[in-house]
Amino acid sequence: MPPDDEVTSLSAIGGSGQNGGIAFATTHWSVVLEAQGQSAAAQEALEKLCRTYWRPVYSFIRRQGAGREEAEDFTQGFFALLLERRDLDAVRREKGRLRSYLLTAVKHFLASEQRRATAIKRGKGQRLVPLEELSAIERAEMEPADLLSADRLYERRWASTLMEQVLRRLKDDYSTAGNAALFDWLKQLLPDEPGAPSRPEIAARLGMTENAVRQAFHRFRHRYQVLLREEISHTVAIASDIEDELRHLIAVLRA
Repeated sequence: MPPDDEVTSLSAIGGSGQNGGIAFATTHWSVVLEAQGQSAAAQEALEKLCRTYWRPVYSFIRRQGAGREEAEDFTQGFFALLLERRDLDAVRREKGRLRSYLLTAVKHFLASEQRRATAIKRGKGQRLVPLEELSAIERAEMEPADLLSADRLYERRWASTLMEQVLRRLKDDYSTAGNAALFDWLKQLLPDEPGAPSRPEIAARLGMTENAVRQAFHRFRHRYQVLLREEISHTVAIASDIEDELRHLIAVLRA
């Protein structure tokens, strides 16, 4: 673990961590697998996961050569079919991880002409995933201009989506406690944030001492770590997979 005065990121917190405090029995993917998608709770969990992690699927389809509108139709159709069929037999082959399962499932989906036709039919007019959230920058990133393969782009987009989800939850925590401004400043200390301010600058802006800023960032980092492992737990079948999945995501971002 890095010292307290060093910034942190997903790639900097891959050390040993404790899963204590994570209510694993009620996490999304484990609920879906346990009920095989048949209960109302499992259906709700699966829909939430689809709305959270649709970006990697869209990125993969785009990189496979689909045009923007076609990729949007395929993405909506893929998730419509997934939610309708709830065919989770392949999960065992993918070690029970949502990340691997969705990648295998979308490959099978695109490989079948019959499913491809179904995607267009079912995707049109349905808003199962919020594709309107795609920014112009994201659309540009998904163009086949760089050298990333579709699989690698999927993995990178998965990791970035997970981190965005963690930061969103962390921001909600700080906002609820009336510390939205503190979050905005501490977030800039993360290594992937350009033009990070110094701790003395943050202290001056917020009327805090440098030591208080250091302690605040220590708490920020700790909460980030807790939420990161909790978010990962939502996408794996068993708690013992959390650290392994974290190591995989770190490797993806470092590649």
